[in-house]
Amino acid sequence: MPYKKQKFCNTPSIILIEPQLGENIGMAARAMLNCGVVDLRIVSPRDGWPNKDAIAAAAGATTVIKNAQIFKTTINAIADLDVIFASTARPRDMEKRITDPKEAAIEMIEHIRNGTRIGIIFGQESKGLKNNDVALADAVLYLPLNPEFNSLNLAQAVFAICYEWHKVKNGSMISNVSPKKKSSRASKIHQFYMFEHLETELDRHGFFRVIEKRPSMVRNIRNMLGRAEFSEQEIRTFRGIIKALASTEIKDK
Repeated sequence: MPYKKQKFCNTPSIILIEPQLGENIGMAARAMLNCGVVDLRIVSPRDGWPNKDAIAAAAGATTVIKNAQIFKTTINAIADLDVIFASTARPRDMEKRITDPKEAAIEMIEHIRNGTRIGIIFGQESKGLKNNDVALADAVLYLPLNPEFNSLNLAQAVFAICYEWHKVKNGSMISNVSPKKKSSRASKIHQFYMFEHLETELDRHGFFRVIEKRPSMVRNIRNMLGRAEFSEQEIRTFRGIIKALASTEIKDK
């Protein structure tokens, strides 16, 4: 799966997955620029692109809209990123680290100062993020709202998170934190190739015996391996192990 390495951005990338209304995209872009966040990525917008309603609703944040990148799949949109936060209020049947916007903002800024590329994914207005998209994330970003009414529209969710990032970035919370050595964590595309390699061999050797359970088993395996925070060298080593085990079994037969 080819992908284009993007120019490093010193703000988080905002990824809207299958947004339904152009107006919501435009208002999200406006919320981003209010907080100095400029890298907008859109996955399969329902009403196509470019979208005149998005431009109108952006209310002047045209630089974000005009430079927005459009992708067909989530993995293409996050391919060059290293750490992904999933914005969701729904409980998931998978083990993920949970953080709130303030804690995430501090973590994001420290990551960016170390050269790590950060992304935040948001789901459809009506259904939120799909489980397969959440499985690609390193952490769930949860907004602690009224438990009896925690529904936000897309732009509100984007603003709530970007505002915390902007506030921390321009405050003193991390002013005394020295930049660390650049992160060696592998980008999402290299992780995805590793997942596909392993899953192909597991399929070939009959690991997924009950086909109905395969999607949830794949998500669990990806979550488990994702928590290891592999470097690119570790991914190359792990893929070498998969290849060696697969070829050894073939020879034994």
